[in-house]
Amino acid sequence: MGLELYLDLLSQPCRAVYIFAKKNNIVFEFKFIDLLAGQQFSEEFGKVNALRLVPAIKDGDFTLGESVAILKYLAFKYQAPDHWYPADLQKRARVDEYLAWQHTTIRYQAARIFKFRSLLPALTGKPIPKDRMDEALEDLRKSIQIFEDKFLQDKPLSTGFDPLEGRPKLIEWRERVKGDVGKELFDEAHEKVMKNKEFLKALDRNSPTMQKLAQKQQKIYK
Repeated sequence: MGLELYLDLLSQPCRAVYIFAKKNNIVFEFKFIDLLAGQQFSEEFGKVNALRLVPAIKDGDFTLGESVAILKYLAFKYQAPDHWYPADLQKRARVDEYLAWQHTTIRYQAARIFKFRSLLPALTGKPIPKDRMDEALEDLRKSIQIFEDKFLQDKPLSTGFDPLEGRPKLIEWRERVKGDVGKELFDEAHEKVMKNKEFLKALDRNSPTMQKLAQKQQKIYK
């Protein structure tokens, strides 16, 4: 049995794993898990990841969840070039520092903006209160400033909101990342999320699955 990646490219961590695997020519079978249809709660997927989260992988009899753990596993197994995950101890520690930090800051906060501006209004039929939205935007801006000051230093859209607007250093970094990844692969990975308005319109907010999803998201993104 070959490598299987269980993904929904609506998810940023899934996109990270997908781009890494494709960019490094890792052969895998794409197993689509439709988050909005609740497929992550299926009995079959539970055998792959009991946490009911994507991304997840199955490599023979070995299964693994959590995007950071998956990325490190793939980097080691397929001997990815050193710039992905350096052999030098201190350079690697700096990568690990960022990966540990971003989960509860930039990634969480950016996902929160998406949920507040798009997903939750589509699921509930009600806009998010302005004070909650303003608080979420301010939290993200603070984390982006930390990202620029600490992690980038001098080393250098789908919801109608660009958190990097007015930040030329970060915009330059983003364009460099796109160039290194390759525009075709970048666009392929982000195609679904860039069309979020289309699939959100098609959601049946009255279905039991969507009501369950709405309740879960409201608890997570307070």
